[in-house]
Amino acid sequence: MTEKPPGETRLPLSNPPALKRANNLIAVASGKGGVGKTWFSVTLAHALALSGKKVLLFDGDLGLANVDVQLGLMPKRDLNDVIRGRLGLDRVIQPFDDGKFDIVAGRSGQASLSALPSQRLALLRDQLLDVASQYDVVIADLGAGVDRTVRMFSASSACTLLVTTDEPTALTDAYAFIKLGNAAGVSRNINIVINMASSISEGEKTYKTLLKACENFLRLSPPLMGLVRQDSRVKDCIRSQSPILSRTPNADAAIDVAKISKKVMALVESATHKAARR
Repeated sequence: MTEKPPGETRLPLSNPPALKRANNLIAVASGKGGVGKTWFSVTLAHALALSGKKVLLFDGDLGLANVDVQLGLMPKRDLNDVIRGRLGLDRVIQPFDDGKFDIVAGRSGQASLSALPSQRLALLRDQLLDVASQYDVVIADLGAGVDRTVRMFSASSACTLLVTTDEPTALTDAYAFIKLGNAAGVSRNINIVINMASSISEGEKTYKTLLKACENFLRLSPPLMGLVRQDSRVKDCIRSQSPILSRTPNADAAIDVAKISKKVMALVESATHKAARR
């Protein structure tokens, strides 16, 4: 070991840079695919827009991006243009006039965001946080799992909505998401959304099953943000590429997401007020 030369003053290690966050950024994630995460993200963005909020929907699931498909859009610009350095994020924002909200489309079939170098991924995150200041709420539809991208955007959000269903594999993967998120230090802001519940009581039972596992093995109690009942009209809307709140606003699933949107907005407003008091 090299001795410290006489008279040398060692500078203390600098603190790591403060985590960048946006109090109006809501991340939507899932442990696995096939649980209705993107449909939920689209419907949540639409519900918030219908309540008079200025909303941006960011499709962060680049490899399996399908927000534009569900909305029947053919975007001329997308997230791939930003990743390749051709355009800034603000230049690829496009209005979805029928839903009264804006979108940043991804592109299916491209490499996952997790393949990006850390510096470029952080730059993309920073651009999203800058853009978020122009909106009341930003919904980020992230990829399934807990890869580097999901962890980064989840840590930068006011809340991560973890979407799952009552299928055993979905619950197992949701638990794994929470466990890995806990190890990465991003579990504190996870809220649960049970999708495609056969009834309110069955949805609550599904949540309690997940909650019990988290409390027993992780000493965590992720709160329930809400339940979305199974509804055949959801598939009809996806096939017709029409938002359910436009096509059948009185459907059970539409009503349930609208209720969740009010809780999400209350959370955003609370986070904003707390930040303002600091």
